[in-house]
Amino acid sequence: MNKKKMAAFKKILLREKEMLEKQYRDLEQGNLLASQSDFSGEMPFEEEYAASGTSTFERERDLSLSENVKDLLQKVNEALERIENGTYGICEMCGLPIPEERLEALPYANLCISCKQKEEQAMR
Repeated sequence: MNKKKMAAFKKILLREKEMLEKQYRDLEQGNLLASQSDFSGEMPFEEEYAASGTSTFERERDLSLSENVKDLLQKVNEALERIENGTYGICEMCGLPIPEERLEALPYANLCISCKQKEEQAMR
């Protein structure tokens, strides 16, 4: 891959990193606010119980989203490291180049399609 294309992928990854970091901060801030809110007995027990269940569900959903964003952020950071050490665009399993079409669709990809399919089949 030439330097111009590598620079373009780095720019894409840096934008993605910035966006993911903002999402992560927003989710963490939302989780903090949700954990600080409480139900002080101002509503009937049934409503408080239902609100508590809704709140728990929303907190669990936000924690799940937060973990997904954190995982993607790690993958983006790893891709940026591969750019720095000259291994970006090379499959970590077979050592062959990852097609640019795949990197355009998933700029943090570390496996070619064939190796990714093998990995997924092994996980089943």
